[in-house]
Amino acid sequence: MSRKGVGLAAFDRSRLTSAQYASHGSSLRSTNAQVLETQLAVFRSLLQQFAATHAKDIRSNPTFRAQFARMCAAIGVDPLAASSGSTRDGGGSIWAQLLGRSVNDFYFELAVKVVEVCGETRGENGGLIEVRKVRERIMKGRMEGASEVTEDDILRAVGTLKPLGSAYSVIKVGSKPYIRSVPKELNTDQSAVLEAVQVLGYVSVSMLMVNLRWTRARAQTALEDLVGEGMLWVDKQSEEWEYWSPGFMLEGHDLGGTG
Repeated sequence: MSRKGVGLAAFDRSRLTSAQYASHGSSLRSTNAQVLETQLAVFRSLLQQFAATHAKDIRSNPTFRAQFARMCAAIGVDPLAASSGSTRDGGGSIWAQLLGRSVNDFYFELAVKVVEVCGETRGENGGLIEVRKVRERIMKGRMEGASEVTEDDILRAVGTLKPLGSAYSVIKVGSKPYIRSVPKELNTDQSAVLEAVQVLGYVSVSMLMVNLRWTRARAQTALEDLVGEGMLWVDKQSEEWEYWSPGFMLEGHDLGGTG
């Protein structure tokens, strides 16, 4: 039984169908993009109305302020970033335009405080400090009646330093956020050691070998690197050297002094 060959007309129909599908797909993508852009414009308009209505609460209530910032992030609006065509009057951000200079300045002034705390404590922690501790230090120095500063505020304040090409950034050590004020990147082993230190305040070579199943050379290298950066201190009085978190040692010293 002979097989009938496929004619040129079949190829032409196939090409035509593919072109029609491609054209239809392009049209759908264009339509969807236009609808999405319209929806985002509506959301931004409603967000501006919300900000204008609740400006006082956003300024004074840190929880409300954090919720508003999350609303902005959900639709891709950075309230601290300059918006197009708005720098002519000097108020180039949504915060400044809708809430006045006070809220806009709040974050930049807070960023200055964060830089000061990081600089003051760098000798103690090697340029790596927990966000919670930064907040505690800042709150101690604030006047009575001043608005409360939250960890969320501090994280956003650090974010304002990025356009300056700053070395300041937020990293996670375990489950806790830390501010790093030195340009050096932590490698995986160093991060693992710092996470382990959070349990008891210190680690040793043998502890890392047993719990992380590292070789002695690997554990020793990671510890020596962190000691060199000032992020760990060495206690040589024990039978096996112990590598301590500077912050943990200083806290223990303060508690001992107040007892």
